[in-house]
Amino acid sequence: MLNSESRLEVISNIKENTSHNELNKKVEPGDAVLTPEESDRLIKEYLARRKKLSFKTKSVIARKIADTVTEIVNRRTLIEGMENLEGVKGGAIVTCNHFSPVDSTVIRHLLKALGRKRIYVVIQDTNLCAPGWVGFLMNYADVIPINRNCHYLQGELVDILRELTSKGEYVLIYPEQEMWFNYRKPRPLMRGAYYFAAKLSVPVISCFVEMRERGVPENEDFDKVDFTLHVLPVIYPDPSKTPRTNSIIMSQQDYQQKKAAYELAYSKPLDYSFEPDDIAGWRGDGDRPQPCMG
Repeated sequence: MLNSESRLEVISNIKENTSHNELNKKVEPGDAVLTPEESDRLIKEYLARRKKLSFKTKSVIARKIADTVTEIVNRRTLIEGMENLEGVKGGAIVTCNHFSPVDSTVIRHLLKALGRKRIYVVIQDTNLCAPGWVGFLMNYADVIPINRNCHYLQGELVDILRELTSKGEYVLIYPEQEMWFNYRKPRPLMRGAYYFAAKLSVPVISCFVEMRERGVPENEDFDKVDFTLHVLPVIYPDPSKTPRTNSIIMSQQDYQQKKAAYELAYSKPLDYSFEPDDIAGWRGDGDRPQPCMG
């Protein structure tokens, strides 16, 4: 989603979804739609690929590309709250608001500042279908696909996350699920990331990205934006509680932290009534006719 017309359609979808309080619903046009069988096939192919030497070679290449993109995208990115990471040992789950195809580079930027070489990213299985160089990155740049198959979620996926976190790696999971282009507000959080953290006995590194208009046009409808990454207090699972109970408590705490970060960054209370300023960089008035999609 790179052109202005697509972005305007997404904004229209965001406006519609917020009016119905559907805050985790898809808004991107043209996303691949998979049958359960197609999804399972893609996951099986991924699991088979990651065991091969060629997968490791392609992953090195993809990681270098991702690192280069990270440097370009985050030349002006600020990081606040790194002191909250003092005392974090071993692996962790990272959570962040999901607003851009390149928002994972903001977390990569943080990891580079911490002296870490890589971050793993959990993605929707449909991203494996992306064409071209984007598809290459989606398949090899330290990504972990997810789908709705309970056997995979409770089996191979947990095994992969355990393998990585036991080695001290960080794994980025977007608990808002769907990407909403340049949407400033934190949305309700699904419990999966916190369930995995509790099941694996690892902390959640809570992050929120603030977007600021640069005052430089990107095109006729949008200005460029810069990022400030807010690292919030780390959330730890309670070993005396079940993963399910922990997931409820931890997700609620994370939402409240992200809500407070939003309200402090933008000096306004969080509510989900739509206004044009919800979309960082958009110069629209909220009433502009949207393109007809035939």
